[in-house]
Amino acid sequence: MACSLYDIKVQDIGGDQHSLADYQGQVLLIVNTASKCGFTPQFEGLQSLYSELKDKGFNVLGFPCNQFLNQDPDDNDAISQFCSLNYGVDFPMFAKIEVNGPNAHPLYEMLKSEAKGLLGSEKIKWNFTKFLVNREGQVVKRYPPTAKPESIRSDIEKLL
Repeated sequence: MACSLYDIKVQDIGGDQHSLADYQGQVLLIVNTASKCGFTPQFEGLQSLYSELKDKGFNVLGFPCNQFLNQDPDDNDAISQFCSLNYGVDFPMFAKIEVNGPNAHPLYEMLKSEAKGLLGSEKIKWNFTKFLVNREGQVVKRYPPTAKPESIRSDIEKLL
């Protein structure tokens, strides 16, 4: 397990390797996404937050996941095109990952252990679970899929 968020390596949706250290000093909203989910329209709210707050040091990191009722079955190219064409997404999107189980990505292992869900559960319950990370790389809050991006705005602004 990585020592800090910034030690974790990720692959972007285009296949290039990155370190989360690239985002050091920014406030982050990390979200597991899906293209065929009832919460998919949240891409619009996520994009709005990103567009309005990116110049203040805010970023949204989207991680497609197909672990919930096969709601993101396409490959990374198709997911990228869907997000761009339907929601104008230009915040960083990453390669499809698993968020639960034995193949869960190290990023999600860390996020889940630092910000537990309802009743102390670590498991991600559904698509569009959101984690807010401060400029120091500490997870400050976990939001359920039902939390609309605009409802998180005041928490983000406090950290900017």
